[in-house]
Amino acid sequence: MLERLMIVSGESSGELYGALLAKTLKDRNPDITIIGVGGDRMQTAGVNLISRISSSFGITEAIKTYSEIKRTFKKVVSALKSFNPQVIVLIDYPDFNMKVAREAKKLGIKVLYYVSPQVWAWRKGRVNTLGKLVDKMAVILPFEEEIYRNANIPCEFVGHPILDEIREDIRTTGYSLQDTGTTELKAAVRKELGLIPDRPVMALMPGSRAHEIKKLLPVMSDVIREMKERYPDYQFVMPIAPNLSHDALSGMNELEKNTHHALRFTHHAIKTLIASDLAVIASGTSALQAALVGVPTVVVYKLSPLTYFIGRLIVKVKHISLVNILLDYIEGQGSNRRPMGVKGQGEFFHGLRIKELLQKEAHKENIIMELDKIMYDADYRNEMASQMKRVRKLFLDREASSRVAGIVEELGAYSNV
Repeated sequence: MLERLMIVSGESSGELYGALLAKTLKDRNPDITIIGVGGDRMQTAGVNLISRISSSFGITEAIKTYSEIKRTFKKVVSALKSFNPQVIVLIDYPDFNMKVAREAKKLGIKVLYYVSPQVWAWRKGRVNTLGKLVDKMAVILPFEEEIYRNANIPCEFVGHPILDEIREDIRTTGYSLQDTGTTELKAAVRKELGLIPDRPVMALMPGSRAHEIKKLLPVMSDVIREMKERYPDYQFVMPIAPNLSHDALSGMNELEKNTHHALRFTHHAIKTLIASDLAVIASGTSALQAALVGVPTVVVYKLSPLTYFIGRLIVKVKHISLVNILLDYIEGQGSNRRPMGVKGQGEFFHGLRIKELLQKEAHKENIIMELDKIMYDADYRNEMASQMKRVRKLFLDREASSRVAGIVEELGAYSNV
């Protein structure tokens, strides 16, 4: 019987996955006690937090102090010894969680690593290291399963937990996933968000990390002002990610003033996307969310010049957007060409990809040019919708949180602690 579990997440997306998993396990195991590292969503889902994440906790560039992360690590190690969980679930955040896995392994605690580090893009040596530390990998991208199985590491592609969140958010409206993109669902969600149901909506999502928000808010402010002048009927909505720093929230308040209050804020990211006709999104989980609900998107991203230069040297994929990486994978199945747009040999695939505007290219003129193309070129818009459906099909028959809960229960049954 599963009685004691620890979940450790490092930033907003991982914390969401931890909350969804905790809720599922609580429903299936009413007497279970779950402790962990997370934020408000995990706490609401019934996790007793031993330490909290912040918007900077999982980001090397923005970690407040070395001592902060060291204190959190000590708390986790202490809890491993005193609470003695049957299973520990480590969600992404590899620089921290791989060290936690090593400590758990010493104590004979079963380790499930949920959401793989991006070993297919860089630092492939982590595959072998993880193989020595974990009892099983639960991966959320289809091509990751083969990587670990080729290294003889127990691994399962469980689907993506954001589709679980999408299903649940749509269910609360009385509709189903099949209704995404329909006028009826859009109108219902717009009304729920306090928007005018029959006027178009644009979502703007600058990310959840402090450095992302700082770089992208000025760009998005320019886009809103220009779009409002060109298309006065448009409504502009920006979801606020959980666990944001005070500085990030202050920047958003300043943005509202700069756009003459044309921008609305909400805490409902998925419902904002469901309600939207267009989106401008920082590369990351939100761009995949947009694809799964079928919202035509422009992906933008900015880093410091030095960080970007180093990143392009070590990261071995052509695209920055996960949507485009998945499209390369789909087209590469059954082909001798290199999958996932990996750099190094052969040609890349030539099907339509979501527009990625990076660094100096991420400015108002380029973004609005792409938005205009989506709005006025029906063939282009329809092909983008078709590509998004191909991505969604990869995940439709899987429920990640339910399957991961099952894996946790299986590991717990064989636990010796």
